[in-house]
Amino acid sequence: MLEGKVAIVTGGTRGIGLETVRVFLENGAKVVLFGSRKETVDRAIEGLKKEGYEVKGYSPDLNDFKSISAVVKEIIEEYQHIDILVNNAGMSANKKIEDTSIEEFQNIMNLNVNAVFLMTKAVVPYMKENKGGVILNTSSMVSIYGQPSGVGYPASKFAVNGLTKSLARELAPFQIRVNAVAPGITKTDMVANLPEEMIEPLIKTIPLGRIGEPRDIANAFLFLASDMASYVTGEILSVDGAARS
Repeated sequence: MLEGKVAIVTGGTRGIGLETVRVFLENGAKVVLFGSRKETVDRAIEGLKKEGYEVKGYSPDLNDFKSISAVVKEIIEEYQHIDILVNNAGMSANKKIEDTSIEEFQNIMNLNVNAVFLMTKAVVPYMKENKGGVILNTSSMVSIYGQPSGVGYPASKFAVNGLTKSLARELAPFQIRVNAVAPGITKTDMVANLPEEMIEPLIKTIPLGRIGEPRDIANAFLFLASDMASYVTGEILSVDGAARS
């Protein structure tokens, strides 16, 4: 489905990001994964190599436009084009507002919103030159419904939705599609480590009767990245088992 495409996946060293890298590779894409630290990038690359995949990786500072631009330029020099960008890097929050420091709130916004803007800004000129591309953002079910605490996280994902919808309109004349996936509760490392007594009540809130798997989310990214979604842009695709509250 992605034969001949070149994709960048931020937050690609674990969880949803790593599974998205894997699914893209399975479908013929050349993938460059980004991670927060060189050691996590190297570990992810080594694991994928053992599975028979060739992949490159970098660890730029996603809040430093010069750092991002230098890596993007290097990718262009090697592959000549970038067709897909998945802005998946992010961090969550669960503290009450009175317990959340200003610095903690700013850190969430920096990674979850500013980094999306900077990464997109870095790749768009190349996509325009190539007369098309796909930008995909990781949102969240809490971007639609909020959450009881940790206000920075849903606030950042509301912002991601706004970026997605607005950029879809701005970039459509250049044949650049922009969409987001809004996962529900997904079996990432953090969720997998929760005790059973915490997991069971969560499952009861999901009509499909199970927690999402990283591949469920990665498959949604695959669809939106592929030509099967050639007339889909500006959408926030919920992948949450119908967990609407």
